[in-house]
Amino acid sequence: MLAGPAVGASRLDDLRAKAQAAIERRDPVSAEVMLRAAIKNGAREDELRAHLGEALLAEGDRAEARKVLEGGSFAPGTEALGWRVRGQIALAEGNLRGAANAFDAALRANSKDSDLWVAIAALRFSGGEQLQSIEAADRAVALDPKNARALAFRGLLIREQYGLAAALPWFEAGLKVRPDDPALLGEYAATLGDMGDYRAMLIVCRKLAQVDPKNPRPAFLQAVLAARAGQTDLARTILQRTGNAFRDMPAAILLTGVLEYRAGNTNVAVEQFDRLVRLQPDNLEARQMLLRAMARQGSDQPLVARFDGDADRAFAVPYTLRLVGQSWRRLGNKARAEALFARAAHPMAHGPVPLPTDFSASVLGAAYVDAPGQAQTAVPFIRALLKEGRKDEAQAAADRLRDANPGAAEAHLLAGDVRTMRGDMAGALADYQNGASIRFNEPVLRRMDATLRALGLVRDADSMTSRYLAQNPQSVLAMKLLAASWAKGPRRDDYVAVSRALAARGQPEAVQ
Repeated sequence: MLAGPAVGASRLDDLRAKAQAAIERRDPVSAEVMLRAAIKNGAREDELRAHLGEALLAEGDRAEARKVLEGGSFAPGTEALGWRVRGQIALAEGNLRGAANAFDAALRANSKDSDLWVAIAALRFSGGEQLQSIEAADRAVALDPKNARALAFRGLLIREQYGLAAALPWFEAGLKVRPDDPALLGEYAATLGDMGDYRAMLIVCRKLAQVDPKNPRPAFLQAVLAARAGQTDLARTILQRTGNAFRDMPAAILLTGVLEYRAGNTNVAVEQFDRLVRLQPDNLEARQMLLRAMARQGSDQPLVARFDGDADRAFAVPYTLRLVGQSWRRLGNKARAEALFARAAHPMAHGPVPLPTDFSASVLGAAYVDAPGQAQTAVPFIRALLKEGRKDEAQAAADRLRDANPGAAEAHLLAGDVRTMRGDMAGALADYQNGASIRFNEPVLRRMDATLRALGLVRDADSMTSRYLAQNPQSVLAMKLLAASWAKGPRRDDYVAVSRALAARGQPEAVQ
């Protein structure tokens, strides 16, 4: 049915504006109701398809939103919104290619849509293209300096690129535009908490709870704060208020495991850490937490079956060696236990060591040849080459991956790691610096600190690590690196200060 005079162009524009306003004030249901009513009363669905899809997505109903958006065409002037929302649905479902295709169609309709560039930035970040994500976020801010979503996303990238303190002004700028935006308030509170400004974090959490009472994030952040303060029972009580909202979030799984371990619920802690390790098998912190919980549980046979391979690795820390050794001793294998205890008593320094692979380079090479620029095929192949001692070939493959993905910090780090294994510390430093210019986090800090010191650039290492600590004042790793550097040098007062800061957090000075 064609739209009659009662649903003319001016009324359609007014209806779209009202629907958009409802979505902006977090009332997408009202937007959906008014849009469906207009369609029922004679408006062509194509005229309102994009806005209806946006309302449904805001409600969290991706399936219905997709059905509406794929049910026909978008009226002139609404194509960019329609394709953007289709891309956001694909991105939320992990379909990066589908999202890219939809965003390309949206760009052809309107390349000056700030919200579209925010969505493109999110896509690029999800795909590991951090540098390209920064460029897209900058474009979004340039197109609309008062777009709170653009300011918030740029703040998130700044946090990854430069540190916590540098991100705060971006979140604050976004909150000046939209002071009641739940996503902005959540990121602002989390950043304040990570910086150790807990009083300010709690103030922001209270506001977030007021403007969005059903939002579980304030409770999660307060649970983290209580856990850091050692208030285990309070933290568990607060965390339970979040229900299943964060059930599959790695940070929440880790927090739940830690709290249950502290509370003496070892079996539950083992279940949580086991879930986390299955989600992130290369997460060494999660593996250590699972090992510790299984040791308390007294599960010696499952423990050695799970972690004896970890103890065999060159980078196994003394703690792992001791716990696995104790289980072997209780199982009666004294020779194996004594060998592990001896290694734990005399730990050896080592550089980067490749994580294990299940297959040889010859097996993995077939998939690598088909996609040498893809991390999922290149990384296992490079690890296998390194395990077989074929370091030059591994370097060529790592450099090829880096050059194919210049905006991915991890690709630069991998190339640098292989150079470190080959003894090319100057070349490794260049790769690490390129990675740090995109994303400067603790894995990058650890590598750059070690490489600078290996090159004899101790002052540069101290200066860089001190700057990192200034941006990220709760970084235990940065404190440990500085404590190790200052322990025997002339900066005795600084060493005492950082040692006290570590002691206050219950942390040893040794870097593991």
